[in-house]
Amino acid sequence: MAEAAAALREEVLLRDDCDGVTTLTLNRPKQRNSLSEALMAALTAEMTAIAEDPSVRVIVLAANGPVFCAGHDLKELTAARQQEDRGRAYYQDIMKRCSTMMLSILQNPKPVIAKVHGTATAAGCQLVATCDLAIAADDAHFATPGVNIGLFCSTPMVALSRNVSRKHAMEMLLSGDMVDAAHAAEIGLINRAVPADALDTEVAGLATKIASKSSMTVSIGKRAFYDQLELGVSEAYAYTSDVMVKNMLTHDAEEGVNAFIEKRDPTWEDR
Repeated sequence: MAEAAAALREEVLLRDDCDGVTTLTLNRPKQRNSLSEALMAALTAEMTAIAEDPSVRVIVLAANGPVFCAGHDLKELTAARQQEDRGRAYYQDIMKRCSTMMLSILQNPKPVIAKVHGTATAAGCQLVATCDLAIAADDAHFATPGVNIGLFCSTPMVALSRNVSRKHAMEMLLSGDMVDAAHAAEIGLINRAVPADALDTEVAGLATKIASKSSMTVSIGKRAFYDQLELGVSEAYAYTSDVMVKNMLTHDAEEGVNAFIEKRDPTWEDR
């Protein structure tokens, strides 16, 4: 907690709240928004806090500077080699911290939209793939280039391989090549690519639309979406049928169905 608080004081991560939409902005532009210890701690802390904040309905993940995120802070990783164990304990800890951060996004009950510009590489590409939705400027690029420096992008592979087909994922991982935004949209890494000057408007429009829904219903759906992906088809139908029954018995489902029948706008109470 102390480390997270210190990270926020250094403003490696900025937060802005407006009408149910919280924007978290990576703020290490000189370091290409690389995921330092401080930035990962700050992002994890904010995601954890937001998960319990009823005023937040949607999260937008953005970045300052010309690059969205360049992945891990290689200077921090390299410095750890000077330790007696050549950094083994440090690397184990930093990978655990990164996984915890990614899971804080994936398991967050609020939808997370990545607003991408510039480049998103290695763990930065993983960050985009981990978000529920992603909209990118049409001049953005993505890569998992670890293979080029002898460090295969194994942890980014987890999120990447759960978003794009196996062969597309393997091509990115094995070649290390940059993928442009149009191709990223084609293979499912992002939802769509838009003109750079329309990125803010496009993301704001999507965030506002989602924020207008019942946040309870959205959180039920987000959790069920990821849970059922890990099940076989029969098990997935059994699980989601149970989710549907529980959802049908909520106030907002009753209100929403009645509003549809009565041809009026629903009034959500998020219960």
